[in-house]
Amino acid sequence: MELFNSIISDISNVLWTYIIIVVLIASGIWFTLRTHFVQLRMLPEMLRLLVPGGNKKHSAGAVSSFQAFCVSTASRVGVGNIAGVAIAIVTGGPGAIFWMWVIAFIGSATGFIESTLAQIYKLPRGKHNFHGGPAYYIQNRLNQPAVAKLFAVLLAVTFGLIYVSVQANTIALAVKSAFQVPPVMTAVVLALLTAFSITGGMLRIAKITAYFVPIMAGIYLLTALAVIIMNIDKVPAMFALIFHDAFTPQAAVGGGLGTTILTGVRRGLFSNEAGEGSVPNAAATAHVSHPVKQGLVQAFGVYVDTWIVCTATAFIVLLTEQYTIGGELTGIELTQKSLESIFGSLAPGAVAIMILLFAFSSVIGNYYYGEINIAFFELKTKLPLTFYRVLVVIMAAFGCVAQLPLVWNLSDIFMGFLALTNLYAIARLAKYAYVALEDYIEKKRSGTVEPDFTPEVMGDTTGIHAWGMEKSK
Repeated sequence: MELFNSIISDISNVLWTYIIIVVLIASGIWFTLRTHFVQLRMLPEMLRLLVPGGNKKHSAGAVSSFQAFCVSTASRVGVGNIAGVAIAIVTGGPGAIFWMWVIAFIGSATGFIESTLAQIYKLPRGKHNFHGGPAYYIQNRLNQPAVAKLFAVLLAVTFGLIYVSVQANTIALAVKSAFQVPPVMTAVVLALLTAFSITGGMLRIAKITAYFVPIMAGIYLLTALAVIIMNIDKVPAMFALIFHDAFTPQAAVGGGLGTTILTGVRRGLFSNEAGEGSVPNAAATAHVSHPVKQGLVQAFGVYVDTWIVCTATAFIVLLTEQYTIGGELTGIELTQKSLESIFGSLAPGAVAIMILLFAFSSVIGNYYYGEINIAFFELKTKLPLTFYRVLVVIMAAFGCVAQLPLVWNLSDIFMGFLALTNLYAIARLAKYAYVALEDYIEKKRSGTVEPDFTPEVMGDTTGIHAWGMEKSK
């Protein structure tokens, strides 16, 4: 089994290091240029759409734009934002943070494209409710049903089952370490919480995350702010170090500049999920007046994940100076040690609570993606969905008591193929997102505060099924 795990790990490393990262970066640069830097010039509009009342198209019983944003944030903001950034600093040095910021900027354009497409080609699912994502635009617009079905199955298994178990495992370890709670007890409690959260369907999950995510992020960001204030005199030197080491890394960084860049790029891509095909599943469920609105909201989500949450961890680690490049102390332990140097004995419990919040939000967010892709098959009975929910609860409990290195490596390979499939699809369909963007901008210029979308503006309405309903609402 160890040999098999080693082989799978090697395949995953090659796939992500030499293929997927290259494709993701190239795609992100192309989308940035073709949209004329949408992630920069439309930033004020992104912020407007996120504030209360900024996105007015919302009906009772529907998933709002903000709720869909919170679901996607719940899924991609996980323990990797706490542990992964610390690992990046130890492996690639402080300069890796600069490249993490760069890849988030590029990835924001990719996030805009895939989420706008998910909105354009979403399907109605009852009154004011919708579902969509890569499987839907692959089938409805590219007319490749076999590829779409394969994507749906892989995503439902990877996110709804495998990733749920991995997040649950992290929760159990953190709670055991901080509070000496046996993993079996954590498994029972987590299974019950997961069951309650997911059996209410997508609307309940959307409502839970709309409250849960701001609290989760708020606690962590306030903690980081406290660290910054207490070390305010070190902030200028910290920024100087990040920018200097981005181009001239310290000798302790094995592999030099290449390792620094690659580490930052990988951390950014793994964290913000831009282009991987997961976030569009949440984006499609939002009830908005124009697809571009949710595309912009989700593009901003890349910034939230990387520029805000990951950066908070980076500042905690760098300002407290507990790290050693190439050292053995890394990951969650390094972040915990860094906070302990500031807050003393309160740190272990505080870190465990933050991990619990981050990981549980990922559990229900990942399930959300799975349900959307189960719905893709348009089954005549609810029995398969019920069975899937039972499996998710079982995997949440199983993850608390299992050792999961092989499962994690397999999930990385599955996600790799999901990313390549999605990037292939959005590269072919991106022209329709460009048309939608220009339509939105022209209507804003003409004085329309809240532009509406009509399918006819696309020229070719093939695969557009939900927007005829929107016109009559």
